[in-house]
Amino acid sequence: MRAIQVKQAGGSFELVEIPTPTPGSGQVLIKVIACGICGGDEVCRSGMFPGMTYPRIPGHEAVGVITALGDQVSAAWVVGQRVGVGWHAGRCDNSEACEHCRRGNFFVCTKATGTGLTLHGGLAEYMVADQTALVAIPDTLDSIQAAGLLCAGLTVFNAIRLSNIRPGDTLAVAGIGGLGHLALQFGRKFGYRVVAISSSSAKRSDCLNKFGAHIFIDTTTEDVPARLAELRPKLTLGTSVNAKSITDLTPTWPSNAQLLIPV
Repeated sequence: MRAIQVKQAGGSFELVEIPTPTPGSGQVLIKVIACGICGGDEVCRSGMFPGMTYPRIPGHEAVGVITALGDQVSAAWVVGQRVGVGWHAGRCDNSEACEHCRRGNFFVCTKATGTGLTLHGGLAEYMVADQTALVAIPDTLDSIQAAGLLCAGLTVFNAIRLSNIRPGDTLAVAGIGGLGHLALQFGRKFGYRVVAISSSSAKRSDCLNKFGAHIFIDTTTEDVPARLAELRPKLTLGTSVNAKSITDLTPTWPSNAQLLIPV
């Protein structure tokens, strides 16, 4: 099969021909349909994540179809089923669950496995994934659209879901890129008053007419702290890790407001 591979820490992304993998116990083989490219793939190339070995295939926003099952795979997963695999590459099984998995915090499982980091990812024609890392993809959702939701989407979705914001409150999203444009759409569907903040005036139309924002703030022409003090967002998401932009997001807030920088 063809795959994108990093042969050593600090190496380059290379297109290679390698054997198609075989699923082991509790694993499935997936024919990849789509895989997003994320800034986290640079971590695969640089070797910054603990426990990495090489060569390694990056890619942690993968959607595809199950083509083979290993032993002891749950009846919930069948050949021909469309599934997704995100950064979270698996968790403890129920019989030997760590403290974090027992509490439902699977993302900090002591196995510390990451798709495209400690295990091969989805920038390949086929990939193997643990059954505990799978999510079923509904027929109504396009594979390309679904892929981006498995990392960028989850990052902002969970930031919103786990905050103290309620329908009718104001959500401000600073930085309208891969994460921010999804946060606007989630916020609108959740029933918030949505404010888009960007230094690109060219994004105004899409933010207001396509992504669901009620208000657009252009940081190049408007006083951002003053506008936010007026709008009083209950939750502000900063998707651009920039000291100046974060400082501008901290005017006088209403009580119990939150500033989150999802990473």
